Amino acid sequence: MLGKRSATEPQPVEWDIIETEEHYKSRWRSIRILYLTMFLSSVGFSIVIMSIWPYLQKIDQTADASFLGWVIASFSIGQMVASPIFGLWSNHRPRKEPLVISIFISVAANCLYAYVHVPASHNKYYMLAARGLVGFGAGNVAVVRSYIAGATSLQERTSSMANTSTCQALGFILGPARIDEVQDSQGNIDQVAVVATNVLFFVILFIFALFETILAPLTMDMYAWTQEQAVLYNGIILAALGVEAVVIFMGVKLLSKKIGERAILLGGLIVVWVGFFILLPWGSQFPKIQWEDLHNNSIPNTTFGEIMIGFWKSAREYHTERPVGCPVEQAWCLYTPVIHLAQFFTSAVLVGIGYPACNVMSYTLYSKILGPKPQGVYMGWLTASGSGARILGPVFISHVYTYLGPRWAFSLVCVIILLTITLLGAVYKRLIAFSVRCGRIQE
Repeated sequence: MLGKRSATEPQPVEWDIIETEEHYKSRWRSIRILYLTMFLSSVGFSIVIMSIWPYLQKIDQTADASFLGWVIASFSIGQMVASPIFGLWSNHRPRKEPLVISIFISVAANCLYAYVHVPASHNKYYMLAARGLVGFGAGNVAVVRSYIAGATSLQERTSSMANTSTCQALGFILGPARIDEVQDSQGNIDQVAVVATNVLFFVILFIFALFETILAPLTMDMYAWTQEQAVLYNGIILAALGVEAVVIFMGVKLLSKKIGERAILLGGLIVVWVGFFILLPWGSQFPKIQWEDLHNNSIPNTTFGEIMIGFWKSAREYHTERPVGCPVEQAWCLYTPVIHLAQFFTSAVLVGIGYPACNVMSYTLYSKILGPKPQGVYMGWLTASGSGARILGPVFISHVYTYLGPRWAFSLVCVIILLTITLLGAVYKRLIAFSVRCGRIQE
């Protein structure tokens, strides 16, 4: 319910907002459903991501590690295109519409992905299209984020409304037109902080996207794991990182009340940088080289029947045991030291600490910077920036890793993180909540 305007103060108006018990329960029921939706979507993504490389090699022998980058990036291309569209849609229409449509698209796209092995040729391009459509359906994240960002802050804002200015009024209750009036009279959104937060969010997702992309090729090259071993062991590693992330999410919620979101974001970036620095190859031990492909390509002077028998044996061996180790076609395998398992596990733990802390803090800061204005479009752009990161991250790491090796790849990642830390330091004082900034303007 909305209070009356003060006759003596036409600009700074205070609103009395009362939420009934029924509305409170309905709101939290919706939030829990959306949390479950995002959880199931994330589970599906995690299940697929670790099996893409072996699946791609099985359905199309012409696909290499560079094409793997494009397959993984196609998901984010679709999400980047869909996020602003769904966000704008949710600002002007009921949120159910974009959510239902996007879920139907995701179901159809996953069915296509399950049958990409059926066509006789060009299977890798069918997989590329399927992953792109799955990403388009995942654009509903913008809708979910905008609703949760507004709904979860309702109780906090209404409880403190009597002591705050109209800058803290609820955008999704007052409506876009009214809240724009309020913001125009009290101060506008800090666009520099908005852009900077989008850049920070981009880099954070860029780093994790390339990390999860390179897990399978890296472990198969460095430790001579088979495809089955890579899928199993890396799946276990990602599952452990997921459990670690849950603990981190709970911890940063309490820690942010003491030191603030900005400090945690800075600390998370530093931890991620240390993780990738540790991942740099050191020492004098080298990975096992995969010579078998070269041996199989040489055909000695034999009869036609012996050649056919050899081909038949090769076909059977393909389904039972494939060559393992670092492919000799990657020249860096001959001179780059192996990354020891202790390095790899330590790096994974540190990235698993820093990434969730940075992710949740950047998202929280972004929501607070935007303030009470309906956030559908802005959250669409945030999701699009994250999708752009998931496009460029896999493509970047797959190409640099394939042609230059892990030393160059992870060194460049360390440089990128250092530049991001510098950016955060430059805008550190501007990354404040809209209500705080509005209060300073009033003072």
